[in-house]
Parts: sequence; structure tokens; C-alpha cells
Amino acid sequence: MLGAIERYVKQAVVDSSGQVSSAALVSATHLFERNEESAAIVKRWISETTEATSSPNEMVQFHAMQLLYQIKKHDRLGMQKLVTQFSQRNTLRSPLALVLLVRYTTKLLTDEVAEGRQSGSFQNGTNFSRAGYAFLEASLRHKSEMVVYEAAKSICSLPGIEPQELSPAVNVLQIFLSSPKPAVRFAAIKTVSQVAVNHPRMVSKCNEDLEALIADANRSIATLAITTLLKTGSENSVDRLLKQISVFLSEIPDEYKVTIVKSIQRLCLTYPAKHRVLVGFLSNFLREEGGFDFKRSIVNSIVSLMKQVPETTEGSLLHLCEFIEDCEFTMLSTQILHLLGELGPSTSAPARYIRFIYNRVILENSAVRAAAVGALSKFAARCPSLRSSILTLLKRSLGDEDDETRDRASVAVSVLKDAMEEFPYLAPAEDADPDEEPVPDEPQAGDPAAFVLLQGLPMSFDRLERSIRAYVKAPAAMDSPEQLTLSTLPIVEEYEEPESAVDEGDDIGADPALAAAVSGKEKEKKEVVDPAAAVYAIPELAALGRVFRSSPPTALSEEEAEYVVTCVKHVLPEHIILQFPIQNTLEDQRLVNCTVTVEGDSECFEVAGEVAAESIKYGETVNAFTVISRIPDAPLSPCNFECVLNFGVVQVDPKSGEDESDPFEEEYPLEELEIATSDFMAKVSVPDFRSSWEMVGNANEVLEKFALQFKKQEDAVAAVIDFLGMQPCDGTGHIKPGEGGKKPHMLHLSGVFVGGTNVLARAQVAAQGDASG
Repeated sequence: MLGAIERYVKQAVVDSSGQVSSAALVSATHLFERNEESAAIVKRWISETTEATSSPNEMVQFHAMQLLYQIKKHDRLGMQKLVTQFSQRNTLRSPLALVLLVRYTTKLLTDEVAEGRQSGSFQNGTNFSRAGYAFLEASLRHKSEMVVYEAAKSICSLPGIEPQELSPAVNVLQIFLSSPKPAVRFAAIKTVSQVAVNHPRMVSKCNEDLEALIADANRSIATLAITTLLKTGSENSVDRLLKQISVFLSEIPDEYKVTIVKSIQRLCLTYPAKHRVLVGFLSNFLREEGGFDFKRSIVNSIVSLMKQVPETTEGSLLHLCEFIEDCEFTMLSTQILHLLGELGPSTSAPARYIRFIYNRVILENSAVRAAAVGALSKFAARCPSLRSSILTLLKRSLGDEDDETRDRASVAVSVLKDAMEEFPYLAPAEDADPDEEPVPDEPQAGDPAAFVLLQGLPMSFDRLERSIRAYVKAPAAMDSPEQLTLSTLPIVEEYEEPESAVDEGDDIGADPALAAAVSGKEKEKKEVVDPAAAVYAIPELAALGRVFRSSPPTALSEEEAEYVVTCVKHVLPEHIILQFPIQNTLEDQRLVNCTVTVEGDSECFEVAGEVAAESIKYGETVNAFTVISRIPDAPLSPCNFECVLNFGVVQVDPKSGEDESDPFEEEYPLEELEIATSDFMAKVSVPDFRSSWEMVGNANEVLEKFALQFKKQEDAVAAVIDFLGMQPCDGTGHIKPGEGGKKPHMLHLSGVFVGGTNVLARAQVAAQGDASG
């Protein structure tokens, strides 16, 4: 159809009427996106489209530029030629068309940097980099505000731009900050705020204009002005800024307050010496009117600052204690009580927090009372000098109407009584020499209160549940005389879920349950299917014992192949069971007696047997198994096995499904299968990597240095994790955006090797040339 009217549309593109020409160009843009045949026809109209860019009608120029980009966007050299021609000819009169040209230029310059053709200053880079930057700088002097702003925004967004190249754009944005148009002021302040993240000194010359915008009638502009000033302000201007903000905060909605709170948190990290002033400012607003999100953002910021600026800990805890005296949000109260139980006992004067915590036992609802009892128990466990006083307080909760509170108090009272009898606290004598070092107020080794109330489970409740389920599903597990303990439970690996974007201001600790409670969002629990269930369903394989771990499926054929085969490796202490799910994609065939022959030269493995898939109809996926035995006393080493699918083919009538022939033997070569050392390592995290590392000692420590052939530090980190097959700990599995290659990255890994051996690893990954790597 399009071919029949092609001549008419081409004529319409260059029609003297601007409306007709625009309509034809817009139609051509839609046709280009419809299908490949239409796109091929539209590509033949490139000469007419180029001619349309010379039209006196501004809208025609705009639509013509759009269509030219559609046609040439996958041709880098063609786009560079297009941008160079139009930037030098000066034939475009349409501000909208020039905005498009600016955007295309920016995209090409960004691609130059991303693909490694441009580094350092754009003015000293490739020919196109110099011409492209010159065009953007020239556009800063255009008469249209739209073009000028787009050029300034584009220059500011260029990756790796030098400060001297950024200066013209910042000067233009500074002028826009005093524009009478709110839209122009908002656009300028938003871009300036983004520039301030990486180039605060460049933006500091706009501080006077930014301070004038604090009183702007548009609250979005005022909020951006404040957050930008907090990024660019000096240490001496902090007090003056906070005085201006305190008046402003009481007049704006909570969503703007949250943004400002996060900026204050970043400012405290920039100037740690001002932590008292900044934390005090945040705590003052905890006692003011505000919604849950606002109060939560302040609490999270204070908690995060305690971790990153330890000097703020004691003062911040007192501020939080005062907040929970009149806190209407149960989630925040329980979070703060949990935090007090963790950090309070290690402060210089832990007794001063007891009053605040016990007030919650008397005055609050059941959830807060239970959290308060738990916090008091931790104080008693870690501070023997306070046990007798806290024991008296806890006894008052033995008759609490809430089951959880009463049970926590009962356990704590019972354990503390035993601990006080076994390890009575001896107060220092009044006439003791002040020069003598005082006895530390810490529980002694073997203290039952410290063990019961402070020692966490060796695994999370989620892993405990999955481990018990795996134990029950294992053959003859319930008939075994073996005592069920945490050490005898099956090893279950950590399974990774898609990561959601987490705001850096919401760092509230390592407790996922607490994080979910404070955020008000509970992750939907997904049931994890045991991959070893297929092995346990076959008695001959189940008799080999419990599966230690199962690997993710490995493809041994193309997805579009006639027979789709994958492999799952089930590792046992003395065997490896290879599970081959085989899918038949041929409608006129039925596969019978399917096995996978595995051959390889290995000194530590030998093939012990096969279990065939008896029949596989069209569209079905059936499992075949091959058992490999480990040779005793032979050291494990990686090896590759050649795999061949052997099967019988029965011709089938696609319509009736009836067999039409006797089976005849066939074989189908598959990809090689690798058995690596990482297949014997289960990804299991440890609660506290640092303490676990110290407990292991250096008796079995091995230190080696390797050279990795990776251009990016992120790729090297991912490769180390994949090669070792271990679980990253403490969030070290990822490098923060923008920090790759700037400094060495310390990677903490933990796992359990087949046989139940715990393994810990620390790897410092540094880019070549880093002196500290």
C-alpha cells in the first residue's frame, strides 16, 4: 500500500505549504516505526527530508530533523556528518530544530567518551569532539532562551568535562536564576543543583543568587536552592544557612522537608566538625509537627551519621531518647529502642538511657513494650553492673497482658538470675587506687546471659526454614537416628532477588526485618523450589545421600535447536549427579531411551552410571541423569566433559499423535560441560564477617596475588565472585556508581565447601597503576 502512494508522500514532504509538509513528515516518522518494510521505503526519502530542513516554516524544520535522526540514528558517521553540516551551515531558524541538534550533538559526544575515543578536555580531543563542543558553546549565545538552556544543560551533562569548559554554561545558568519567569528559574536551579554534586566550587559563585531564591514563591525552586546551597556552602556558612532553613522548613510540605534532611546529612559528612550543630538541628525538627515520612527520614539520617561519624553517637542517642518520649509512630519507637539496645551499652555512661527505655515499658503499646524489654535485656547482658537494677525493672513485666512482652521478660529474668549466681558482679572498692586501671564492665567468658541474649542465630529465619524443609524432603530423613541440630541441617544457599533502588539516605542498619518495618514495606515472600527434588524422586539416586548444593542450569544447546538440553549439577560428598532436562521441539518425532554420554580426561572423576528418559513427546521436557563418582584422595581440579545426546527417534503423525515407525538410533552433539571448583562451594553468608575472620585465625590462611585481564574494576569484582562461587558480605559485592577504578575495592566473601568446611576470603581488587592496590 505504501509503495503505491510513495510518490505522493514524497511530493508532500517538499510541498510549499508548511502544514502539508509537516503532516507528511510526521506521517513518515510513524511509518518508519511501523515495520521494517515501511522503514526501508522511508529511508529512500532522505533527499526530500534534507530539502525540507531548508523550509522557511519552523515546524517543518523541526519535523524534518526528527525524521533525519530516525533514519540515521544507527549510523554513527552519518549522524556526525549530519550534526557537523547543520551546526556549521547556520540554516536552521527553528528553535525546536536547534534544540534537537543540540541533543543529537550531546548524545554523540557522550558516545565518544563511552566508547573510549575521547578522554580529557573536549577542546583538545578528536575533531568531532572539538567541533561538537564549539557548537554547544556557540549555542549559549543564541537569542532563544530554549536553545540557550538546552545548550547549557547539555554541556553540564557531558561526562568527564573539565571545570574550565563548564564555566560558560554555569555563567548562563546564573543569569537564568534571576529570570522573571518561574519555569526558567526552575530549569536553571535544577541543572545547577545537579552540577553541584560533582563541581561544587564551580557553583559556589552562584551562592548569592541561590540565597535570594530561598524566599521564592515557588516552593520547588526554594527547596532546590536550599539543597544546592547545602552542597556548595562552606563550613563557616553552615550556621547562617541553618538559620534560614529553620524558618523555611515550617512552611513547606513534608516531601520537600525530606529532600532537605538528606542534603543536611550529606553536609554533615562533608564537615564532620559541625556534627553537633547539624544533628541538633535535625533533632529539633523531630519534636515539631510532621508526618511519618519526614520523621523517618530524620531518624534514618541520624542513624546513618552515627555509623559514618562515630563522634555523633552519644549525643544522637540522647536526642533519639527524647524523641521517643513523645513519639506517635510505633515503627520509629521500636527502631530506636532496638538501636539503643545495640549501641547504648557500649557508650561511656550506659545507665543514663535506662530511664528513657523503662518509660516505654510503662506508657506505650504492646509492640513498643516488647521492644523496650528486649533493649533492657541487652543492657543487662552487656553491663554486669546494671543487672540487679534492670532485673528489678524486668520483673514488673512478668505480669504484662501482652504475650510477647511477658515471654521476653520471663526469658530475660530467668537467664539473668542464673548469670548473676554464676558470675556475681563485684563493684570496685571505694578506696581503690585511682591510678589503677578499672575492671571493665563486660560479661565474662561463658556468661549465659551474654550467650542467650546477645548471640544471634548462625543463620536467618528464612534460611532456617528453607534448611528444615530441605531436611524433611531428603529420603529417610525422619527415620534417621541422627540428632537434629543446626550443624546437621542441610546447607542452603543465598538466593538473589532483583535489586531495587535504595536511597542512600535510608541506611538504617543491617537488619532486613527492621528495614522493612521502618519503611512500611514488607517484601513479598517467594517460595524457593528445592532443585534436588527431581533427584530424590528416583530411588536409585536418592540412595546416594543428601544433595549438598545444586548449580543453576547451564545451557548445552541453542534455544532454537531441535533438542534443547540444559544441565543442573547436583553435588554430593562423593558423587555429582548431572540432571539433563531434555525438550523435544519437533512435532513429528517422539524421543525414546534418551541418555547423555559424558566423556573426559579427569584424574578426580569417573562416570558411574546413567538414568535414561524413557519417552519425550513433542513439547515435553523430561530429565535424564548421569552419575559421576569422585575418586577418593584425588585433589579436586576443574575439568571439561564432552557431552553427546543419545536417543531413539520414533516418527509420529503430528495430527493423531500415533507412532508411524520403529525407533532408530541417533546422536546429537552438545556443548562441553565444565565442572569447576566453584561448583563445590555453597554461597552462604556470615552475620559478621569481621568477627568471623578473626575467629578463624591464620592457621590455614593462604595469600596470593593475581593479574586479571579486565578493563573495568566492576567486571573484575564480578569475575572474582563468579570464579570462587562465594557469597559477597557487607555489601562489598558491588562498587558504588562513579567510584570504579578510583581506589582499591575490598571484597569480602564467605561460603561452605563440600563436606561442611567454612571458607572466608578477602580480595583487594585494584586497577593497574593504583599504588595502594
